[in-house]
Amino acid sequence: MNEPTLSSSASADSAKAPSAHPLRRRRWLLVGAGALAALGGAGLATWRLRPGPVQEGVSDAVWGAQFEGPAGEVLSLAALRGRPLLLNFWATWCPPCVEELPLLNAFYGEHRAKGWQVVGLAIDQPSNVRKFLERMPLDFPIALGGLGGTDLARGLGNEKGGLPFTVLFGANGSILKRKMGQLTAQDLQGWSTTL
Repeated sequence: MNEPTLSSSASADSAKAPSAHPLRRRRWLLVGAGALAALGGAGLATWRLRPGPVQEGVSDAVWGAQFEGPAGEVLSLAALRGRPLLLNFWATWCPPCVEELPLLNAFYGEHRAKGWQVVGLAIDQPSNVRKFLERMPLDFPIALGGLGGTDLARGLGNEKGGLPFTVLFGANGSILKRKMGQLTAQDLQGWSTTL
């Protein structure tokens, strides 16, 4: 009597197997399609966030630029030439910008003794920047970019005006790296070893 039960059980399992197989296949197809969509989306985001070409003559514009600081002081980029410079375009209304500022501040604190410089060029209203810096003081210099800062960012390849946007200049003043979007600790680690 046990034998018929086993064979009827085996028959039931074999009857279920063909219907379970297409479900598993469908599940794997959906997982695969989802993975392909995610990769495609990441590729599209990378393409969209890739900086455009640097305009001719922008290097002279960078090193000739002067901006007002939050307290009215003048920041001349020419005075910073000769050492590596991270120039970060940001705004108080930009969440990824605000999120990366502590990372930039830590990077500056760790690398300034090695000659690194960091400048935050705020593309924002001066009053907003002053209020923000009261709440979150930063150790590296901040300048008020205004329209000149926006034009400079476009010349450096930020054609769409997105923020944050960061450019790494070598000690000789040449552009070494550019990134549209929020910096990561890995970005900064990699950039710091390029010099």
